[in-house]
Amino acid sequence: MRTLVRLGLYGLVLVVVFAVAFVTAGAVVPEESVRSWVEGTADEHAAQPAIDTGGQEEQPGASSLGLSLAQDGYRLTGLSVPEGLGTVGELSLTVVGLSGEPVTDFDVEQEKELHLIVVRADGQHFRHVHPKMSADGTWSLPWEWQAAGSYRVFADFVPGDTGTDTTLSTSVQVAGEYAPVMPAEQLTTATVDGFEVSLDGDLTVGESSELNVNVSRDGQQVTSLEPYLGAYGHMVALREGDLAYLHVHPHGEQPRAGETSGPDIVFEASAPTPGRYLLFLDFKVDGQVRTAALVVDAVDGPGAQHGSGANSNDNGEDRTNTRKKEGHDHGE
Repeated sequence: MRTLVRLGLYGLVLVVVFAVAFVTAGAVVPEESVRSWVEGTADEHAAQPAIDTGGQEEQPGASSLGLSLAQDGYRLTGLSVPEGLGTVGELSLTVVGLSGEPVTDFDVEQEKELHLIVVRADGQHFRHVHPKMSADGTWSLPWEWQAAGSYRVFADFVPGDTGTDTTLSTSVQVAGEYAPVMPAEQLTTATVDGFEVSLDGDLTVGESSELNVNVSRDGQQVTSLEPYLGAYGHMVALREGDLAYLHVHPHGEQPRAGETSGPDIVFEASAPTPGRYLLFLDFKVDGQVRTAALVVDAVDGPGAQHGSGANSNDNGEDRTNTRKKEGHDHGE
């Protein structure tokens, strides 16, 4: 009996406590204010435009590395390529803005409104080309696949509305037998069409560092490098594995038409993480653009023990290698 009485009193106390809390809440936050806040919040969310990423979510940090289909309201869409190997066709794509309409206003960056990079997942079959834009905002150029595999397509551009470097990308699967060729070690020297390209300097994680490229031919330093894309050389850096896209900037003022330089080209770059990076250098001599492919490992910073330079391993031994790379394509 006493237990029942105690329980009854306890229940009565709870009723009183909740009643007081209800009254207090009503006094502190009037019902009208609560209703107004809820309605205002709903209106605010309803006013936000929905961005269609084409089923591919924008991952945190991925957009700055060119691994996202959408960034800052811009989206890569309408990608069309030839089916299979040996089929001559057209590669086309469109950049769509916040309004959902194709973007047609682009700033000129490195002499082009859009740079298109296509590379297989293992770093082979690299192509840096420049499609043409039609009046409806579609970019296109003739295209033919030379080898099977998984490819990543990068569109690098600067929208006129923002003036901000933007890189969007998507992947393409080309059917056929695929035998990946992954670099097993660093390659700081490459030979292409009789030109020898060597790299000196460390790619450093989290801070800018200088990469010096030297070009020679038949043992002689090349001093006839011609301007290409607003500089004496253009470099694309991709992280091995996911092909994260790094913006690499050349040093020096933009050359004028008719000027030549060499044998050194200096770039400034920063790696987001330790790991292996694939570097593709475009340079122009005698009116022809060639591409040299190099491979370097990013170091952790000035205090890291990575040997004396890009050509040394942890024991200070020389590990410079030479690789011939032929058949890279370019589009003016």
